Amino acid sequence: MTDQDLIQGLLNREEDAYRSLVDQFQVPVYNTILGLVQSEPDAEDLAQEVFIQVFRSIHQFKGEAKLSTWIYRIATTKSIDFIRSKKSKKRFAFLYRLGAPGDKEHVAIPDFHHPGVVSERKEQAAQLFQAIAQLPENQKTAFILTRLEQLPHAAVAEIMGITIPAVESLLHRGCINLKKLLDKKM
Repeated sequence: MTDQDLIQGLLNREEDAYRSLVDQFQVPVYNTILGLVQSEPDAEDLAQEVFIQVFRSIHQFKGEAKLSTWIYRIATTKSIDFIRSKKSKKRFAFLYRLGAPGDKEHVAIPDFHHPGVVSERKEQAAQLFQAIAQLPENQKTAFILTRLEQLPHAAVAEIMGITIPAVESLLHRGCINLKKLLDKKM
């Protein structure tokens, strides 16, 4: 099914088109979200939300970008919003507990397994994902989309709404920051 056929089917609310959408984009959307939120249950929930939003808002798709780019943008935005919301809740909980003696805020990265990681390298991957989680949002997003999802810089620029040189700059700074973070752990 071509992008145009898929879009037309979604506009007509055809069940086959929705099924085709999910079949075609389920794995890359889930992997992108998982790389950003680093929690399998949250990634599953957010992926479902992405497909619901795509189905509900397909009439807003203007065709200025590829359909896949639009879907990645929705997935990335939902993931970043989720992370921001979670950080906000953690800050509030931390402030709430400030009066309790002996309580220290400790944020642990949940144990999860990204589908792209070979089992022999799980420990190294866990350290890498812990370091990725500490990157600023824009560096983390650029790193995950280019390195894990292997999207071209032009597609990442379009998804993030920035220029290609900005993507390259984010990747460069992200790699420097990752190296610093990983050097501290060793």
